[in-house]
Amino acid sequence: MIPIRDENPTRRKPILTVALIAANIAVFIYQSTLGTDRAVDFVMDYGAIPAVLVFDFHALPALPQSWVTLITSMFLHGGILHLAGNMLYLWIFGNNIEDYLGRFRFLIFYLLSGIAAALTHAIVFSDSLVPMVGASGAISGVLGAYLVTYPKARVVVLVWFIFFLRLVRVPAIVVLGLWFLLQIHGGFGSLVGQEEGIAFFAHIGGLVAGILLAQLFHRF
Repeated sequence: MIPIRDENPTRRKPILTVALIAANIAVFIYQSTLGTDRAVDFVMDYGAIPAVLVFDFHALPALPQSWVTLITSMFLHGGILHLAGNMLYLWIFGNNIEDYLGRFRFLIFYLLSGIAAALTHAIVFSDSLVPMVGASGAISGVLGAYLVTYPKARVVVLVWFIFFLRLVRVPAIVVLGLWFLLQIHGGFGSLVGQEEGIAFFAHIGGLVAGILLAQLFHRF
């Protein structure tokens, strides 16, 4: 089940959502122009490495430079499909949360959700030297905010089963609820080594942070 669009109009143009999408695409294009070795170095330098973050946390009170990767890692992607999937979700659901919170608060909300997501993954896999990259943690925060703000909004999804292919309109709570259950399942799988390569706990942490932050930010 792949979301295609939602039927939830906004009052203002999603300038910040578009800017975030453009920034992610621009970084990916730059990353793609690097040679293989330089691209690996680029990811290692700007991706969020759990073991490094946890080690540096104990080195406080001086704020470690590596903590900047909590932000930079949100704009890196492992491939075109990784980028495309994330940007699709950001485009569908981000405009409404930007409209709900306002542009400035949405930017802070987006970054904080991404940071919470990365830290959740780092805590669970504190000995990992594999850099975490991608906007999915921050976007998970957007999904969490959408889940509690517009649970009844209709989302058009593409459903397929073998040769069956159809567009269906379903409530957002169904689409995002199923998505969250998949993250829970994948998260438990990653703990026993059955699921690798996807930061499921970042998705879980980001969604929970998004639910909490959306309600907090809307009060101020």
